[in-house]
Amino acid sequence: MKVSSRKLNSFLMFKLPSAWICGVRVKEIDSDNCVTGVTHRWINQNPFNSLYFAVQAMAAELSTGALVMSAIQKSGKPVSMLVAQNNARFSKKATGKISFICNDGHLISSAIEETLKTGEGQTFWMRSRGVNEEGKEVSVFEFEWTVKAKS
Repeated sequence: MKVSSRKLNSFLMFKLPSAWICGVRVKEIDSDNCVTGVTHRWINQNPFNSLYFAVQAMAAELSTGALVMSAIQKSGKPVSMLVAQNNARFSKKATGKISFICNDGHLISSAIEETLKTGEGQTFWMRSRGVNEEGKEVSVFEFEWTVKAKS
């Protein structure tokens, strides 16, 4: 079964309802890139009338995590995944439609191959840029993912 935007959005509704309710959605995904989006609304705002940082984090994490999930599924092997740590930088007020773009899918395959070969956990960092409708960067998130072959 191929991972698609539609399947991931259904997954969100049932497995990550807080992200779904806040309006986080997968817009595009292929083996190397994933774009998620969220629109600033009353339900996901902070007291300063912009997108709450945690909602941005959900959308950013999803743009990286969807790529990891897709690569694990392609491997056909049981592999666990987990965020070990993350960093975030905010540079502009997030209002309107915000897209989170991750182009780091190429980093995942070698980590999965290595954990399947050695049985040892592997880590790698993935970056997601949040941009507004004008293409201006509003935030950057980095996630350290760990993958490990299940025994």
